[in-house]
Amino acid sequence: MLWTVVAGCAVAAVAAALLVSPWWWTAAAVCGAACAAAARDVLQRRHSILRAYPVLGRLRFAMEAVRPEIQQYFVERNVDGRPFDRDTRTIVYQRAKGTDAEEPFGTEQDLYRSGREYLVPSLAPCDVPDRVPTVEVGGPDCSRPYAMALLNVSAMSFGSLSANAVLALNTGAARGGFAQDTGEGGLSEYHLRPGGDLVWEIGTGYFGCRDGDGAFDGAQFAEKAADDRVKCVSLKLGQGAKPGIGGVLPGPKVTAEIAAVRGVPQGRTVLSPPYHRVFTTPRELVLFIARMRELAGGKPTGFKLCVGSRRQFLAVCKAMRAEGVTPDFIVVDGAEGGTGAAPLEFADHVGLPLTDGLATVHRALVGTGLRDRIRIGVSGKVATGSDLVKRLAQGADYANSARAMMFALGCIQAQRCHTNTCPVGVATQDPRRARALDVGDKALRVQRYQEATVRSALQIMAAMGVRDPSGLGPDMLLRRVDEHTVRSHAELFPPLAPGELLDGPPAAWAADWLAADPDRFTV
Repeated sequence: MLWTVVAGCAVAAVAAALLVSPWWWTAAAVCGAACAAAARDVLQRRHSILRAYPVLGRLRFAMEAVRPEIQQYFVERNVDGRPFDRDTRTIVYQRAKGTDAEEPFGTEQDLYRSGREYLVPSLAPCDVPDRVPTVEVGGPDCSRPYAMALLNVSAMSFGSLSANAVLALNTGAARGGFAQDTGEGGLSEYHLRPGGDLVWEIGTGYFGCRDGDGAFDGAQFAEKAADDRVKCVSLKLGQGAKPGIGGVLPGPKVTAEIAAVRGVPQGRTVLSPPYHRVFTTPRELVLFIARMRELAGGKPTGFKLCVGSRRQFLAVCKAMRAEGVTPDFIVVDGAEGGTGAAPLEFADHVGLPLTDGLATVHRALVGTGLRDRIRIGVSGKVATGSDLVKRLAQGADYANSARAMMFALGCIQAQRCHTNTCPVGVATQDPRRARALDVGDKALRVQRYQEATVRSALQIMAAMGVRDPSGLGPDMLLRRVDEHTVRSHAELFPPLAPGELLDGPPAAWAADWLAADPDRFTV
């Protein structure tokens, strides 16, 4: 066996050191260390490969440790990396730095691949508008509507992100005139200090507005929602990467600062249940949205979800009509959305992707005659101008982006967000690592990236002959469904006429519409 050979070499080296030259002690030390490692490998019981192949088996673990870096830097092509390919990351980096995001010699994409999507150019393009359009968020029950940018910072909590990352994002939002979603981790000073517009998100843990038992505290919520920097409030029902799952924040991570932000005891493990305490039925959900809006002083109020059951969403629509209450916005988070950490089975197999979820929500609201009262935001791999235009054509009013904003901060897709060892100081609470992120420089990069991406979207729209997002439609987005067939999204997802579900649902919707109950969530 190898370790016996190494042991023999060690004995020989010791003899040579004693009889020939003291320099042989170096070889003896190396061989002795190898013998000690081999003995440990043979005696340990955790790793079978080390017991069978002492010392040599360690090479496997060494290669596994560097495999992601080798894959990203030497193996993957520009167009096949995951979750974001190199071309997409490069576009974000270039726009964040203020350089031209242009490539020579043509596309590297396979344009005949099934699933490939195309935007339809016009033979009569128009000029790019001088004024960047915004979206007014605020229905008939909202007394303080908000002008939402076409692209905003998606939900990322302080705790998941470092203090410097949150500061840079909000500073960039303040300079660029777009909004930042706080995530469900509470309203921290790092969100508030730069003065950027905020969408305060509340999850099942009610962090920042909870009582001693972890229940929703209306008085705390009203006090914090009154801050002028909070422009909208949002109730998180689910997240694309892990819908229907709660969370655990281990006690050692609950520092004094995070405890103060979240309103929890320092050093004690905090549980976020998978369900809300404030409602159990669609009707109760709608009424709680109305209560949130009242407590927030009439500011736009909505909810975020990852769509699963169409029947359940139709039940919520029925509850809206029955109570005469609608949210001001709904954010649809796709299953391809990001997260700091999620079980692989949830990230890969639970929830609808954004295209299908958005089509469900948009058409359901149109079919129930509610679409003109509610704005739809989307999140889930929106990184480029073409991504934004596609989602607007599919029915969204605006988009949020998380991971692309992280790229603008300097994220290199190391995928260590859950380990507290982020190498660029974005997703970590390690002060030494967080120090690597310079707030002033990264805030400017976030601003540049958002502005350049929206400008790119407007250029694409102008090439399509459209001056305003309202002029886009699903017939302007095509998808290759097989080698010989291309269909528009209007054909793939047949639109409903306003109020059509109320008058008599089409056959494809009839069963779900009839089964939808505003007083229970039926699957």
